[in-house]
Amino acid sequence: MNTYAQHLTLLQAQAESALARTGFDAMLIASGIEKYAFMDDRPYLFQANPHFKHWLPLTNHPNSWVLVRPGHKPRVVYYQPDDYWHVPPSSPTGEWVDLVELIIISRAEDAAAHLKAAGRLAIIGEADAGLDGLLPNNPPDLLNLLHFQRARKNGYELDQMRGASRRAAPAHLAARDAFLAGVSEAEIHRAYLVAAGHTDRDLPYGNIVALNEHCAVLHYQYQDVQRPAESRSFLIDAGAQVNGYASDITRTWSRGGDADFDALLAAMEVAQLALVDEVRDGVDYRDIHLSTHRHLAAVLQSQGIVNMSTEAMLEQRVTSIFMPHGIGHLLGLQVHDIGGFMADESGAVAPKPEGHPYLRLTRKLQAGMVVTIEPGLYFIPTLLRQLRASPAAAAVNWPLVEHLSRFGGIRIEDDVVCRAEGGPENMTRDAFAAL
Repeated sequence: MNTYAQHLTLLQAQAESALARTGFDAMLIASGIEKYAFMDDRPYLFQANPHFKHWLPLTNHPNSWVLVRPGHKPRVVYYQPDDYWHVPPSSPTGEWVDLVELIIISRAEDAAAHLKAAGRLAIIGEADAGLDGLLPNNPPDLLNLLHFQRARKNGYELDQMRGASRRAAPAHLAARDAFLAGVSEAEIHRAYLVAAGHTDRDLPYGNIVALNEHCAVLHYQYQDVQRPAESRSFLIDAGAQVNGYASDITRTWSRGGDADFDALLAAMEVAQLALVDEVRDGVDYRDIHLSTHRHLAAVLQSQGIVNMSTEAMLEQRVTSIFMPHGIGHLLGLQVHDIGGFMADESGAVAPKPEGHPYLRLTRKLQAGMVVTIEPGLYFIPTLLRQLRASPAAAAVNWPLVEHLSRFGGIRIEDDVVCRAEGGPENMTRDAFAAL
């Protein structure tokens, strides 16, 4: 039995259990529809319902459906229009084809005739994906069961995510080389796409490609077409996608020659690897986030940026000035994968630590979970103004902060698998090591 067949068998078993526990007889999953800009005929990039691509390695297939019934093969209604304006989906191929009941339609409205099932239906999708008599109801109790389980990846899913890391790693190195050549953010982005074999529409999220002070913008959304007069630092947060599964990798590079920034970058590399090693079965992810702030305090001390004890920095939340975001999140079919705040399968919420509002994962880690570990240290003008106005300002080496602000900041991010025994699997480092 190949890993995809095992994956499909597991999904069927999980779905049948969830249906029985919530009183539904069958489940319909819509892939979604193309959406158009307001008062225009230009579509946005299609984003498949993650529940749909959980079952099938199909990411660019609007108007398609999966019907799940206990004791039956999944029925896939596959939309393949006879279209000369756009390239339609190709004829179905791949190992999934023989494992499902496949029905091909050429008109979206024809799907309804093939989606009839007796009893109560759970219909998963956005409201605009509904058909006549088949409107998504997204039952919360059923979704909670599915979302809680989805956090743990099986062998097939891990294989796809390893592939996504292997696809992204050479693209990161191509981007680094472009940075070292002194080109613009837009040119670096293009080098990344070529090396990844992606276009913008294939990326799991919009690349963050930041030079110099732009590295201080956490979700920097532009790509400057002008080459900078001087390229001092480069932060790239960029992933790749394989069969709907994402990688999410961040690297920070310098051109060398600035001892202060290079020493800071090296210290953050050591801290990041230590935090990766904390990814263990049974560990509360919130504890890794709090550990990050202790590591960050040590870096700020050792690099002569802040002259305060760790306890004082944490009490006065000085480290949050330099790293306002969370240490990471679940990763999978979505870059910020679903279920990160669930205390249990009922949907109860595991709260964020006090004073840390941006953490995206508050669960205890379990074997099979894939998480990101992405500590950062940034010189963000608006937050530094707050620090200047605080009692901690006297402990800050402001001339050094002003010097380092020219480099924007640092983030280092790896995709890490929690394992039942032994240390974590670092998919990102493994992908770079294989090059």
